[in-house]
Amino acid sequence: MTVADLRHDLGYSLQGNVKTREGRQHPDRDAQFRYIARQVGAAQRRRQPAISVDPKKKALVGPFKNGGRAWRPTQTPHRVRVHDFVIPGAAGGKAIPYGVYDLHRDEGWVSVGIDHDTATFAVRSIRRWWQHMGRPGYRTATTLLITADAGGSNGARLRRWTWERQQLANRTGLAITVCHFPPGTSKWNQIEHRLFSHIAMTWRGTPLVDLATIVSLIGHTRSRAGLHVRAELDRGRSPAGVTVSDAQMATIRLTRHRFPGEWNYTIHPVTAKAT
Repeated sequence: MTVADLRHDLGYSLQGNVKTREGRQHPDRDAQFRYIARQVGAAQRRRQPAISVDPKKKALVGPFKNGGRAWRPTQTPHRVRVHDFVIPGAAGGKAIPYGVYDLHRDEGWVSVGIDHDTATFAVRSIRRWWQHMGRPGYRTATTLLITADAGGSNGARLRRWTWERQQLANRTGLAITVCHFPPGTSKWNQIEHRLFSHIAMTWRGTPLVDLATIVSLIGHTRSRAGLHVRAELDRGRSPAGVTVSDAQMATIRLTRHRFPGEWNYTIHPVTAKAT
């Protein structure tokens, strides 16, 4: 205690780390932000859908502690397990929420997967959003703009992500444009603070005891601005490690934009079958 008092007298206190150092920035970072904003604005003026997509952090399924606090009768907290780990073979596991946020209509779709966070699962989530929310809201749409991170299941260099979106374009007849955020800037993706942050507030302090609870809590997410969210369980298989051959890649109709083509490109449908 004496040492602590002396430290306080010298102007010291216990402090945590603060994330402020971004590291080196890509030279086209700001230009890409402006390009994405122009692309979204142009799509909205033409009444074409523009969405932000990303997987949310995996959630433990079971009687585990969930951060935050919720209103409950006094001295009746949820009783959860002491250790946060899943016993192999036991019921529960992890849920994988993949979100699609409509940048114009302030609507969200979340597919809750139970297999793997892969490009197959990501594009299947986008297709389910289109079937249930996108097509009814944009009946005359001919294009779809997707804004996404540059890594993970929707990475800019992921061949499976490109291949799966070609299949989506073929099934829907939509020309699909993708604009990636520069590396290290995922926090600027609109879905993070316009959908995922509200989901986190909705289920805070509530143990995610089963998949039905997760889907229900996500589906009840609202905001003062009028956010509407729909969630569904996706029990489909999303195997990891699936490769795409050079022959398959050769069938993709991809046009890169002039600036910069690594992050901005459009995939055109080969056949149009409305699904």
